[in-house]
Amino acid sequence: MLLPDKFASWETGEQPPFVRWPRDDAAARFDSHPEYTKLLVESGVVRVEEHGYRKGNAELEVGLFKLRDPSAAYEVYTSRLQLGMVPGHIKPISAMNGHNTLILVGNLLVEVTQGASDEDLRILVEAIQPNADKTPLPPIREYLPKEDLVNATQRYSLGPVGLRSALEPLTSLVFRSRSTPDTEREKYLAIADRIGFGSGAEAMLAEYRSGRDGGLLLLIDYPTPQLAELHMRHLDDALRDVAKGYEAKIERRGSLLSVVLGPSSAAYAEKLLDAVTYETQVTWNEPSQTATDPPWAVVLYRIFVGTGVFMVMAVAFGVAFGGFRIFIKKLLPGKVFDRPEQMEVLQLGLSGHKIDTRDLY
Repeated sequence: MLLPDKFASWETGEQPPFVRWPRDDAAARFDSHPEYTKLLVESGVVRVEEHGYRKGNAELEVGLFKLRDPSAAYEVYTSRLQLGMVPGHIKPISAMNGHNTLILVGNLLVEVTQGASDEDLRILVEAIQPNADKTPLPPIREYLPKEDLVNATQRYSLGPVGLRSALEPLTSLVFRSRSTPDTEREKYLAIADRIGFGSGAEAMLAEYRSGRDGGLLLLIDYPTPQLAELHMRHLDDALRDVAKGYEAKIERRGSLLSVVLGPSSAAYAEKLLDAVTYETQVTWNEPSQTATDPPWAVVLYRIFVGTGVFMVMAVAFGVAFGGFRIFIKKLLPGKVFDRPEQMEVLQLGLSGHKIDTRDLY
């Protein structure tokens, strides 16, 4: 079990801990919520535990989801957010309302029914933290503008099931009419299959409101700018096909697509796009050095010293070579250097005297 038997003043209740996933009948466990089951499977659910705790007459229910990595856990975390939730006080990431508290710890998501204090929850987080994956959360969540954001509408998706479930409750903002046929809404939700999640894309969705203005901001991050450009064209065609008559504006920055769905006005759509906090960056992982020029006096000193060293070496090698040659000529005259049979001298023939090569030295 990943959840502890007890924490703070809470001890195991009358009902023993229960592992909901994996089980032989795991699929039947979520029969009442088949779409949510699909989302868990898409996210890569590894384990689901439920544990009841008791402190005096008070009872506490704690659920734990273990996902394959923190990105998948963040997808499930955002899917559990409810309107009215506000950021909690428990780190690293938490949200709460009057009924329960969500806490994200790496690849572990903890859901606690209301009743435990913040200090108790911190002790619970410390107990499960050693089992959590320390990989950073997806950076796309930081690209969302903070201004006009409707709390608890953030939805992160790693696949079409997650994005579809995120879009469905927010389509009323796009269509702005209860009389819109269900078939047209269904076509609109089908854009989740055209995003290109198979290419490694990830998406972030949130609702924005300011007075009478509003809209949905969808961010899609691709592995490369080339993929973003390719899927931008596909997504633009899809939106024109399935959402005729409804506004949608797309913009690309590097590998990120920003899409405003159902904006109240073109001006508000531009405002949302401009507020996206995404900047392309080039990173270099090799160690770097700062180049600094020494003072001119040092440069000149080194030049003179270096030149002097070379001059001394040239003289020393010259004397050594010349001295060695003279020594050998004295020791073995005509045997090693300047042997007569190897000497060749051009004569002009101005006299009949034959040149003796030994006279040259």
